[in-house]
Amino acid sequence: MAITRRGLLAGAAAGGGLVVAWWLLPRSYASPLVAGREEHVFGAWLKIANDGVVTVAVPQLEMGQGITTILPQIIALELGADWRQIAVEPAPVSGAYANIPLAREWLALWDSHFTGLSPASDDLLATRFAQGQRFNATAGGTSLAAYELPCREAAAAARAMLAQAAASRWGVSWEECEVENGLVTQGANRASFGELAEEAAGQTPPDPPPLKSDPPREKPLPADVDAAPAFPRIDLPSKVDGSHRFAGDVRLPGMVFASIRHGPADGSELEGFDTKAAAGIRGLAGIIESKRWLAVAAETWWSAESALAAMRPRFRTAAPVNSSDIAARLGTLLTAGEAHVIAETGFGGDALQRVDIGRRYEVEPAYAAPVETATATARFADGRLDLWIASQAPEQARVAAARAIGISPEDVALYPMPAGGSFDARLEHDHAIEIALIARELGRPVQLVWPRRDELIRARPRAPYWMLLGAQLAKNGPGNPGGAIEAMRVRIATPPSALEFGQRLFGNRTSMAAMRDTAGRADPLAVAGAVPPYTVPAVMVEHVPADIGLPVGRVRGNAWGPTIFAVESFIDEIAAKSKREPLSFRMSMLGGDVRLAACLQRAAQLAEWDGGVDQSGQGLAIARLGDGADAPRIACVATARHGEGGVRVVRLSAAVDIGRIVNHDIARQQIEGGLVFGIGIALGNAVALRGGLPEGGGDAPLGLPGLADCPEMRVVFIASDAPPADPGELGAVVVPPAIANALYSATGLRLRRLPLLSDGI
Repeated sequence: MAITRRGLLAGAAAGGGLVVAWWLLPRSYASPLVAGREEHVFGAWLKIANDGVVTVAVPQLEMGQGITTILPQIIALELGADWRQIAVEPAPVSGAYANIPLAREWLALWDSHFTGLSPASDDLLATRFAQGQRFNATAGGTSLAAYELPCREAAAAARAMLAQAAASRWGVSWEECEVENGLVTQGANRASFGELAEEAAGQTPPDPPPLKSDPPREKPLPADVDAAPAFPRIDLPSKVDGSHRFAGDVRLPGMVFASIRHGPADGSELEGFDTKAAAGIRGLAGIIESKRWLAVAAETWWSAESALAAMRPRFRTAAPVNSSDIAARLGTLLTAGEAHVIAETGFGGDALQRVDIGRRYEVEPAYAAPVETATATARFADGRLDLWIASQAPEQARVAAARAIGISPEDVALYPMPAGGSFDARLEHDHAIEIALIARELGRPVQLVWPRRDELIRARPRAPYWMLLGAQLAKNGPGNPGGAIEAMRVRIATPPSALEFGQRLFGNRTSMAAMRDTAGRADPLAVAGAVPPYTVPAVMVEHVPADIGLPVGRVRGNAWGPTIFAVESFIDEIAAKSKREPLSFRMSMLGGDVRLAACLQRAAQLAEWDGGVDQSGQGLAIARLGDGADAPRIACVATARHGEGGVRVVRLSAAVDIGRIVNHDIARQQIEGGLVFGIGIALGNAVALRGGLPEGGGDAPLGLPGLADCPEMRVVFIASDAPPADPGELGAVVVPPAIANALYSATGLRLRRLPLLSDGI
């Protein structure tokens, strides 16, 4: 499939063009963009065509979060372009698009030897790694942190170059020219971007680029105004009419289609299969046998899948994993395992002289379950591999595919494709390895699509968490209502999931090797969020690394989901024990976090909070994803009601502070999508593992919510001038504890295990 630069065009027709950009990265980088007819490449970020169309190169994976609208919007606002003339194209893999903030956050995952020497050294290492390794991964809510400024500077440079070209025509100073709505004007003079494009190619922009005084932001529409958004999503029309092209839509001459079967665990080995059983299936093109999987290629995917079903491949697993074994292991380690102190303030454990309240919380493995299963298309010929794939870490997928078939990464051309959902599942690159091997074996173009069954059994779920929380409380006294937390200890038994993931992503290790290499290691990222967002005099967080025999990975919310569930449930339990109202109890401990306090008050107002009294059916929770002043914040009130079918969540009311908002419509979509995801985590089914396989088939075991299961959602944003933050994780992590607290208020039953209904009520 050829990806055209106007494949996602919002506006005018195609034409010749000019590439305009600002070199923000080392001059040694060659431009990653290739000049077409009448195109002139000056940098990495945007093109201006002779017809006025502005094409923006987007280096992040579009997986439904709207990044192919947000980054072009930033450029359009800074450039002064007409939104109707904005188009996008996927950026090629290049060091020019290094995601330095994510490399900094994940430094311990790719090089633990020099981590923490100093902030300056960490920043330098992250910059060199990200640029040298072409690390432009989409993860961790870092897109705006990594790319807003480069996009603004590129657009500002382009704006100056257009003004310089116009000024040269008119004999005026370029500073006198105005650039807005796709036009350059000065008095009565007027010229479009398209008219000026060729002349602008020869201009040299000022250094530094002249940024506008106001950073990009979208003003919200009044609540009583029903109008289309000012910056509608570029990808929506094609997604609605079905013309949006995913990896499964690629079609190449002579291409065949492949399906695959995996064993119940990464260490499983293919034991046998019945080749003769597939003899009667038409259109078979090849059987590809690997040590750990079996694939069949055919003229249609259904023929390949039918052949696999008939062949009934058998796998041998040395030590199949069962849920009961995992639970027993975590239970033992929680109380008796060797712990590593991750965070300690106010003398931590030494300050805890007694435990006035202690509770245990359990979180089962959680699966990403994106709509699109792992899919890739490849062509191997003359020692080169062409790879069409949706990947959150495209360079790492490229390297893994190259190593699998023994060629140089430079001989792999990767074409980034959008993803039909991910929730961090597409940070893994197993299917890149498999498609490379299959394409080499067949010697013809092939498309691999995992069956839904294999998406589930091959997926690496978010790790299970067993958590023990204890607190010492202040006694009642004059002017003291009691219940204030004097000291708190959090002990968490869970695998070192982030380190394990890093071994796979950056070290190209198998899951079994990654587990061996990280066994027993402390992992701060695996217990992120365990330090409460409250002013508590003494806190200690301990990690007990757990070897559970199950490879684990990342899912939306990651460690924040389990830890916030435990902390916010525990805070409610302390409030109940101390006979304190949950809202005021939290407010009393927020200290100087004015932004989080504002979210809490606004959410309570939105939900018509009645004090969380018994039988009210209301429960609340808050979350702050990070310790910095600019971290995103959310407060959510869940409202549950008794009905004929039992207790049902009827409303979620959320107040959100994500700093300066670039696109209000997308921000709301992300929060609402996160709330729905959180409902699935809270009220879905625990996936029981038996013999290494999830019981049941397809997505049925997950108990994912449908539209009929979604409650009313009220979402408001708190106005803020803080730097923009990603909203994608917030809803997912705050909903489970809010619902747990609401169910307790409605029924008097305290549920301390996720999913909440995994053991029934």
